[in-house]
Amino acid sequence: MERQRRTGGKRTGIAALMLCVCLAGCGSDAPPSYTKQGMDAVETLDYDKALTLFQTAEENGEEKRLLYRGMGLAYLGKTDYETAIAYLAAALQLGDGRVEDLDFDINYYLATAYYKNGQMQEAVRVYDAILGLRPEETNAYYLRGCVKLAEGNFDAAQADFDTAITKEPKNYDRMIRIYMVLEEHGYKEAGLVYLQNAMKENEKSISDYDMGRICYYMGDYENARGFLEKLKTTTDYGAALYLGRTYEALGDYNYAASIYAGYTEYDQTKAEIYNQLGLCRMQLKEYEAALLAFQTGMNIEGNDMMQTLKFNEAVTYEYMGDYKTAAALMNSYLRSYPDDETAKREYDFLQTR
Repeated sequence: MERQRRTGGKRTGIAALMLCVCLAGCGSDAPPSYTKQGMDAVETLDYDKALTLFQTAEENGEEKRLLYRGMGLAYLGKTDYETAIAYLAAALQLGDGRVEDLDFDINYYLATAYYKNGQMQEAVRVYDAILGLRPEETNAYYLRGCVKLAEGNFDAAQADFDTAITKEPKNYDRMIRIYMVLEEHGYKEAGLVYLQNAMKENEKSISDYDMGRICYYMGDYENARGFLEKLKTTTDYGAALYLGRTYEALGDYNYAASIYAGYTEYDQTKAEIYNQLGLCRMQLKEYEAALLAFQTGMNIEGNDMMQTLKFNEAVTYEYMGDYKTAAALMNSYLRSYPDDETAKREYDFLQTR
């Protein structure tokens, strides 16, 4: 059995793309189109409802390009990558020959679908096409590097990562993502070099926040704490998140929980703070409080932590000894995220209890 409480902190590489690209819709005073309603359903992860709405949109003669894009995203969410590819490719073919922002948006999703479907070369070709038209698309270099790394081509991946950093040398978010994806694929030392260079080359201009979180990822928790404690964690989301994580890494879950709880008195809209608070409560064996934290996070509209929170909710019921509820929740979770192998093993275990 693999019981695993999830932080949600490692949304690296291509998997993060669904969180990085806006889901387009159109607004007006008129009732929303079925395509717009379908996109709203995609955002809430209700993919079956979305597909029904997109079908109605097609029957009503709404713009096929947008609704095919939406269907591609819905099938991508359902992990039916072959069908997602078909619809996204069809949406591209409906263009009028002029290359627009929508074409790039669809291509990014198409590359994601190819990657998820194991078609690495096709994904690389899509990023090649994007960069052929927009050579300054820094995110495409980063994502292409992620695909090449997944193929086992470290040198080519590193070249793309280097280009992305050269073009945006102070994009610390991307540097950290590069470190995380390198660590994920067994190249932690190479990833650390990027972080070390960032600290050295930007020593005079880097903020305490960025220094603190870079130290955190480097495993230098004492210095991370020193930088982050200079910030107002009661009102600064990033500072609260990383200082709390730093105290978790130092083993002080009680103080970490107090940081997260203190921030929630100021702002009740950050699902990741509630997730971390729940994880701390779990470590402290305060399962009722952990459950409350996870469920509070789940109730935040439009949050991007729903998968992690739902998984952690089910695991909390397991730790509370309520195996029936835990199994039901894990079964529901798998209907939304059917390709989660860890959850499948967990569900199999729960059915035996």
